[in-house]
Amino acid sequence: MSEIYTIIIVILAILAVSGLFVGVTNDAVNFLNSAIGSRAASMRMILLVASVGILVGVVTSSGMMEVARNGMFNPGLFTFHEVMMLYLGVMFANIILLDLYNSWGLPTSTTVSLVFCLLGAAIAVTVYKITGSADAGHEMGEYINTSRALGIVSAILLSVVIAFTCGTAVMYVSRLIFSFRYTRVFSRFGAFWCGASLTAIVYFALFKGLRNILEGHDFIRLVDSHLPLALTICWAVCSLLLLAVQKLKINILRVTILAGTFALALAFAGNDLVNFIGVPVAGFDAYHIAREAGTTDLLMEGLNENVPANFLVLLGAGLIMILTLWTSKKAMHVTETEISLSSQRDEAEQQYGSSFISRTIVRAALGINAGIERVVPRRVREAIGRRFEYEDVEHSGAPYDMIRATVNLTTSALLISIATSLKLPLSTTYVCFMVAMGSSLADRTWGRESAVYRITGVMAVISGWFITALGGFLIAFGVTLLLLWGGWIAVTVLVALCAWLLVRSHRNVEQIKAAETKESPVVKAETPDEVLCVCIGEVCTTMEQVTRIYNRTLVAVFKENRKVLKEMVQSSNRLFEEARDRKYGIMPTLRRLQQCDIDTGHFYVQVVDYLSEVTKALIHITRPAFGHIDNNHEGLSKEQIVDLMRVNDQVEAIFDKINDMLRTKDFSDLDMVLEMRDKLFDTIVEAIKNQLRRINGDPAASTRASVLYLTILNETKTMILQARNLLKSQHYFLESRK
Repeated sequence: MSEIYTIIIVILAILAVSGLFVGVTNDAVNFLNSAIGSRAASMRMILLVASVGILVGVVTSSGMMEVARNGMFNPGLFTFHEVMMLYLGVMFANIILLDLYNSWGLPTSTTVSLVFCLLGAAIAVTVYKITGSADAGHEMGEYINTSRALGIVSAILLSVVIAFTCGTAVMYVSRLIFSFRYTRVFSRFGAFWCGASLTAIVYFALFKGLRNILEGHDFIRLVDSHLPLALTICWAVCSLLLLAVQKLKINILRVTILAGTFALALAFAGNDLVNFIGVPVAGFDAYHIAREAGTTDLLMEGLNENVPANFLVLLGAGLIMILTLWTSKKAMHVTETEISLSSQRDEAEQQYGSSFISRTIVRAALGINAGIERVVPRRVREAIGRRFEYEDVEHSGAPYDMIRATVNLTTSALLISIATSLKLPLSTTYVCFMVAMGSSLADRTWGRESAVYRITGVMAVISGWFITALGGFLIAFGVTLLLLWGGWIAVTVLVALCAWLLVRSHRNVEQIKAAETKESPVVKAETPDEVLCVCIGEVCTTMEQVTRIYNRTLVAVFKENRKVLKEMVQSSNRLFEEARDRKYGIMPTLRRLQQCDIDTGHFYVQVVDYLSEVTKALIHITRPAFGHIDNNHEGLSKEQIVDLMRVNDQVEAIFDKINDMLRTKDFSDLDMVLEMRDKLFDTIVEAIKNQLRRINGDPAASTRASVLYLTILNETKTMILQARNLLKSQHYFLESRK
């Protein structure tokens, strides 16, 4: 047996570990989102429960790897070398694809990724065989098992619609029963409702999470034959147990949510493990078969035998899963996507923009709603509306409450367990995500303020699922052909490429998180005093940057320095975007200010608005300046430069005074700033008159340079005017808090 294949096995093992990291990062959203989104427990407790679920799922899994061994192709028609290249192509493609999705923060299905990567790689090997041999002896359809891929595609379409519909219906009924002020009603009937949820979760754990070891067991057959009675007994027992727990003043919603998290983690580890280690384990089995036969030309008929994976391999994979769960920042990045799309807060920052389709859907929904209102009596509408009036009864500030989290887990568990019992292929990612979207729609979180953005986000995620299939197929097809034609050189290049992608992606996530933490423009303070402190810091920092950018821009225009101007455009754009985000994210801050702080809120609104206007005037200076130099237009004349230098000196003096007053909180020199502003305006008027004289005296003067010159003067005047207003509002803002 050639040492090359031993090295390939080592590469497959390394790729398996990498696959576990990137796969768990994406699939973590399935079992973490509900607990995290409702803040049912601390992050440490949620991860601990999920870790125990993963460990139990791995230990109790039978580890059947038939999907990778013979699920998508007929191994009896492929040689050992071809199978090894096929598996290498699958692993390379799978890691590249999943890492891209993790970097984008989009949840996708590792099952779909695996299946279509296998399909693409198998077709690539088949094409290579057929084109390389005049008498391959078999048709394409004999090599490939396309029925599995078609089953997955049909399951995607079906599960998306059914999960969304069921999530919407169950959440709507649950909210009608309990409303957002559910404390009193829940104290009476909550144990029975949570009992039903816990029954669905237990049923899910038995038929999805533990089906590999319980399948064919006498108890399971008994439950199957008397399913309605078994579920009724389970509901009664769970309800009584939860009622007893409730008497101990323990929040049974938290218990139910953590139980659902455990069950989903259990099913994930027990069944989806094949998505990460199935291919490397199948590759090792092929290597073992070829080594015993002593030849690499052997057809891999032995892969048709389903052999359980080694227990130590499964346990090691489970430990890597748990480690990834605790350490991966990308997992939280993917989790944020679903939570942001289902958050109860309408004014929450949206990740996505609007689109024509989302706007059309919203307008159609508004029309349908108007038609329903004309039919339904007003009293009925008002009574239903009161049940959906949002109130954070837990005062946790969570994106949504624990009623919705329980609905998400229960509905997902029930749908997945039913599909499993009916032998239907289903993606847990798709079901969990669409149930969450349906429940958020029913909970009226998709208000007119955010509906178009959330619909765009949901469509982006759904379209990404189909791109997963197409992307996985194409990447695996291309990579496998490259391996077959390029041999060992191609293997080396692809290993280096995957390593580089993973390292770069990890660094990018770190940089994004650091930038978000450092430069987040939305005030995160909770009390009026904290709002005051944060606002002072933001205003001081922004005005100091405005001073620097303005000065460097004018100097760069004088010297026609394109590189510096480009940098100043980027800096001013960033400042403007931060000011705009701060302006549109003002509502949560105002809500944090108490009723007695109306004056504080009023002046804070003014400060934010004037800060936005200052940055807007700045970009109206930097952009034209860069465009002028970038297009190689004629520079400013000496007379224009002299006038602008005089203006720049006065602007710099005003900004220095403003920044000093902001830092020291001493506004005794407000009148001095007003005098300096008036002198600057006189200088600007004189500069404009000088330019008009030059234009009349020299008709050949550059028109574009004159336009840039006048633009800088006018926008400077606007910027200083808004900066002085900002200073005055900041003064009143500080005075109102004394």
